[in-house]
Amino acid sequence: MAERITPRSESYSDWYVDIVLNAQLADYSPVKGTMVIRPRGYAVWERMQSALDAMFKETGHQNAYFPLLIPESFLKKEAEHVEGFAPECAVVTHGGGEELEEPLVIRPTSETIIWSMYKKWIQSYRDLPLLINQWCNVLRWEKRTRLFLRTTEFLWQEGHTAHASAEEAREETLRMLEVYRRFAEEYMALPVLTGVKSEAEKFAGAVNTYAIEAMMQDRKALQAGTSHFLGQNFAKAFDVTFQTAEGGLDHVWATSWGVSTRLVGALIMAHSDDKGLVLPPKLAPVEVAIVPIFKNQTKTEVLAYADKLNQTLKGSYRVVLDADDNNSPGWKFSQWELYGVPIRVECGPKDMQNNQVVLVRRDSGEKLPVAISEAPQRIGVLLQQIQQSLYDRALEFREANTRDIDNYDDLLAFFENDGGFARAAWSGSVESEARIKAETKATIRVLPFGNEQEAAGKRCVVTGEPARHMAIFARSY
Repeated sequence: MAERITPRSESYSDWYVDIVLNAQLADYSPVKGTMVIRPRGYAVWERMQSALDAMFKETGHQNAYFPLLIPESFLKKEAEHVEGFAPECAVVTHGGGEELEEPLVIRPTSETIIWSMYKKWIQSYRDLPLLINQWCNVLRWEKRTRLFLRTTEFLWQEGHTAHASAEEAREETLRMLEVYRRFAEEYMALPVLTGVKSEAEKFAGAVNTYAIEAMMQDRKALQAGTSHFLGQNFAKAFDVTFQTAEGGLDHVWATSWGVSTRLVGALIMAHSDDKGLVLPPKLAPVEVAIVPIFKNQTKTEVLAYADKLNQTLKGSYRVVLDADDNNSPGWKFSQWELYGVPIRVECGPKDMQNNQVVLVRRDSGEKLPVAISEAPQRIGVLLQQIQQSLYDRALEFREANTRDIDNYDDLLAFFENDGGFARAAWSGSVESEARIKAETKATIRVLPFGNEQEAAGKRCVVTGEPARHMAIFARSY
């Protein structure tokens, strides 16, 4: 199977697409810019959903669902929001064979329709906080698309919360950013940087946007999740007020936050290799694939041996027994490697004689003969080790490709060569940020927490003026 994958060194972009298609994660749709998520890809998304949904509910959030279609006038109520999304909107002008009285926008995000409902539901401080999450699809008319990473239609979750004070809303914004950080690092085995976005990079309509940023194997950044402090912008646009505990009237304070199916793309680009997909065990739909090795005369015995192990493992692990006899063991080994299954279990007549099986790690290829009686326990330990190993490897890669840069010529040279994450002092000026983007195609990915103190006494890498921030610059998806 590996011959179907373009090597990363030859074309990283082709390598990525080859894995998506050949590992049967997704396929191109007849509608330009959209994709069909295949069962293997959707199973990964379901595991992400399950973990995140539990984390959201642990922090007091409830799921709801809001309509796909939004009155065009709603988007126009928040000027900065509509300006940010107008180029990406798809508009429905006809329905039921007739022209609509008011055009309807297919949701690019749901702040406006949700806040129109919050106006009905929120009357008093006793109705707050209102903590709602939605799992849904959204549509943004993208000109340049790539499977999972940027498609016209994609799946995501969007949290929308309302609060009685700015302090409470800010706490919520950072709480959900921490949920995303934990999910990325503990489930995706993906080390991330956290912090605030620059004004140029923040969400349209937000006061502040916070993000988690990860490095992919081509040294580009990928924004893996965002959490927005919206202030009172949407509450004022939709006149959502509440009676305060003191008897006054005030607009509510808001947040929104979301991650999408681009996280599947992040998994591929952060961990996979030239043999195919590599999945962290916590998100792998199949943790263990048992591959019996037999000839016709040994088939019955070996399959029975393999199935006994399969039955033992079923209660504890997500396991499949590959009893197919249409393909050779070598073909099946390559296929399960392509699918990214963390552990392959090989067993043949010699293993039966020795009362053992061979455990093969997908991340390293290491083969470990173990007694069949010890296999269940060893598999559990090995899955934990693989999860940690993937995280450690990704962290080591990021650190090796992060540079401290203190002059503009070095910054230009850094991005003319291999690139990566450049940590540099920045004055905070919009002009200098725009210059870097124009001349290097790099943007400020995040201003890490505490960066202002670190910037004290330093000079901007672009202008030489006193620095206000330490910024992470990178090219990105």
